[in-house]
Amino acid sequence: MASTETRTALIVGASRGLGHALAAEFFDRGWNVIGTVRDTGARTLLHDLADRSGGRVSVEQLDINEPDQLAPLHECLPRLDLLFINAGTTNNPHTPIGEVSTADFIDVMVTNALSPLRVIEALEDLVAPDGLIGAMSSGQGSITNNTQGMREVYRGSKAALNMFMRSFAARQAETGRALVLMAPGWIRTGLGGEDAPYTMDETVPLIADVLLSKLGRPGLEYLDRFGKTVPW
Repeated sequence: MASTETRTALIVGASRGLGHALAAEFFDRGWNVIGTVRDTGARTLLHDLADRSGGRVSVEQLDINEPDQLAPLHECLPRLDLLFINAGTTNNPHTPIGEVSTADFIDVMVTNALSPLRVIEALEDLVAPDGLIGAMSSGQGSITNNTQGMREVYRGSKAALNMFMRSFAARQAETGRALVLMAPGWIRTGLGGEDAPYTMDETVPLIADVLLSKLGRPGLEYLDRFGKTVPW
């Protein structure tokens, strides 16, 4: 693995919220960071970070639900030590699955389950042989831990993401790469809402610690922000 000063992370979905906070955390820890936004014409917190980074943070455009954008992105990227997919969405958490519209179902499932794996499959050859590939899952993707229902499409999309990563990991079994599904906990973000008990300042350094601890440990793990295994 390259020295800390030369490591490069790509955070997909870094315009705001957890993605931006992770980009800032890795930058503060000495990494070079590339973050993606859906619209490069719109000013975001990531642009502000890039402006004060002295060239160590850059902004690229990617809507993960537009697979035609992946090849152009691939062409402009360097070798990566870490590829992490943060982008995601949700619907009304109180709508039971039988009442979810087809349009909402497709939107959440494509954004949270299909598109992250499309990105990973398209960019994984850029990741160093001893690098890390990860995606932001959720503890709500755990089938074992679902004892309350609610957020049912969101839960299903994250469980599907977990399954797709298991399949990807099975095809990566002979490599030395580390693979991780991160369950960060309920955090006060645009997606998590104001009622969430944890702040990003509390949580993001812990997430970064877990991701860094996973480097050099091959294979797929489903982990919470404390590095503990989440039941599938």
